[in-house]
Amino acid sequence: MVGRLAGWSSLEAGQTFLLGYALARALDAGFLAGDTRVGLWWLGGAGIAVGAGALGTGRVYGAVAALVEPVRDRLVTEVVARGVRTADTGALSGLTQQVELARDALAGVVLVSRSFVFTAVGALIGLCSLDPLLLAVVVPPLLTGAALFAVTLRPLARRQESFLAADEALAEDLGAVCPGLRDVTAAGAEARVATSTGELIAGEQRAARALARWGVARVAALAVGGQLPIVLLLATAPWLLGHGVTPGALVGALAYVTQSLLPALQNLVHGLGTSGSRLAVVLRRLTAPGSEHLTAPGSEQRPGGRAPSATPAEHAPVGTGTARPGERPGTSRPSDAPPRGARPREEHAEDTRPPASPPRHENQPSAIPRPLPRRGSPTTPPPALSLTGLSFSYGPAGAPVLDGFHLDVPAGAHLAVVGPSGVGKSTFAALVAGLLRPGQGAVQVYGYDVPGPDAAALRVLVPQEAYVHTGTLAENLALYRDTPVPEAELLTAAEAVGLAPLLRALGGPGTRIEPAALSAGERQLIALTRAYLSPAPLALLDEATCHLDPAAEARAERAFAERPGGTLVVVAHRISSARRADRVLVMDGAHTTCATHETLLRSSALYRDLVGNWTATPSP
Repeated sequence: MVGRLAGWSSLEAGQTFLLGYALARALDAGFLAGDTRVGLWWLGGAGIAVGAGALGTGRVYGAVAALVEPVRDRLVTEVVARGVRTADTGALSGLTQQVELARDALAGVVLVSRSFVFTAVGALIGLCSLDPLLLAVVVPPLLTGAALFAVTLRPLARRQESFLAADEALAEDLGAVCPGLRDVTAAGAEARVATSTGELIAGEQRAARALARWGVARVAALAVGGQLPIVLLLATAPWLLGHGVTPGALVGALAYVTQSLLPALQNLVHGLGTSGSRLAVVLRRLTAPGSEHLTAPGSEQRPGGRAPSATPAEHAPVGTGTARPGERPGTSRPSDAPPRGARPREEHAEDTRPPASPPRHENQPSAIPRPLPRRGSPTTPPPALSLTGLSFSYGPAGAPVLDGFHLDVPAGAHLAVVGPSGVGKSTFAALVAGLLRPGQGAVQVYGYDVPGPDAAALRVLVPQEAYVHTGTLAENLALYRDTPVPEAELLTAAEAVGLAPLLRALGGPGTRIEPAALSAGERQLIALTRAYLSPAPLALLDEATCHLDPAAEARAERAFAERPGGTLVVVAHRISSARRADRVLVMDGAHTTCATHETLLRSSALYRDLVGNWTATPSP
């Protein structure tokens, strides 16, 4: 195939040779000598050569295809063999995309390289036949430009690969963020998501600038190798004519440079610079096991090839327990998107996984796994929630929402958080969930630092805006479980939280539901039951019952308060939630108070205003 390709390419070389040589002879032996017929004869021969060259160019494509297709077949065989041998998850992408990219890129490299070699050979032979002195003017800048371009190939390929990696990482990030914008807004995570996405945008911008800088070197190579010879021929024309170079030979040399060498060098620089770097990237993916996916600069490879985001796993959106494998933490799937693949697993280390729960009746809900203590003695487990010296404000000039705040919530407790609208109750929940970072102090969940994957695995946050995805009711309710929930356990949980009437009305756990067909209260009941079935022991309800009537709200909160091994923190929507709690946290800017309902009625004027005289204030 190589010989066939070289044979047809020789016609192009012959066309290139005759283009300048025939023009020189037409001038010197024809028009300048006063013989018009000879001049026209040489020009006619050049025209015939153009037709022969076009025939050769047409046959070249068939020869290139015959050369490239066996390479594609070998790549397909290798990808399939590796996919079968190692269960490579990137094999499908390799077959459907990357092999085709490799074939197209290889064909482009062969075409432009072949064209440059045969065109340059034909032009240089023509220059030598016209006058060897012309080679001294044309060849040095041509070789310098080609050498400069060759030097830029390797770094250009690396910058191209870095740019592709950054572009893929940004596209992946936007693919996760854009459908989940409502979730991000509900979580109050706009600043966090904007920061992480901005870092990816800045990374792609840096990669693009680095690629552009090396692109300047490529343009310089083209200017030196293809355009400088034209300037030198014109500048040295008097000297060349004075040393025996004929006017026709000078015009023929200009034709060789402008019509042959410069276009061939342009095709080589642009084609090899693009197709060559793409070919290097794709072949590296296809031939290196486990490297089918690029990694963005400065990141680590995650199983399955996804680049990790800038936020840790605990920064799941409001309403999720942890970031699920293969999803970007800090965002979630859109509310009407079906579940992706396998059910989510909690992302914490194997040695921190809580011990198995004690035997239970098959119709009882799962006992909440008890976490391993991280502080205190083995007989004194850590509190479910601990806030130490916590301070937070929105911006350096903002009034503090919390200022040097301390709070311990023991395991199994029931805490209600109350305060005027906008005082920072949802901010408190976001700090506990790790969606916001405190300015000072520390937050711990069962002795694990927040933010952190271990703490994230031990809490579940239910927001005011509850999101339900398209799918069966059972799939929605089992979203935080490793395995499908037995129907008896699911029904028991639905009965406890208050979902059972809706479940029966919809037709049972296997019924497919559409989020748009459900009311806000119905979606809240589904989200509450999902959190109730979660293995996380700490439940954070951020006004998660605001669309329920008081009786349904009381039933749901009572279910969470009685959940085996569970701890409940409620951002209260109604003051009745505070009545049911063991302790009440009253937020009033930087001044916070935590006590029982009765104590606060006596000691807190703000709390008495919130209660609204529902209970008479006892005398001192």
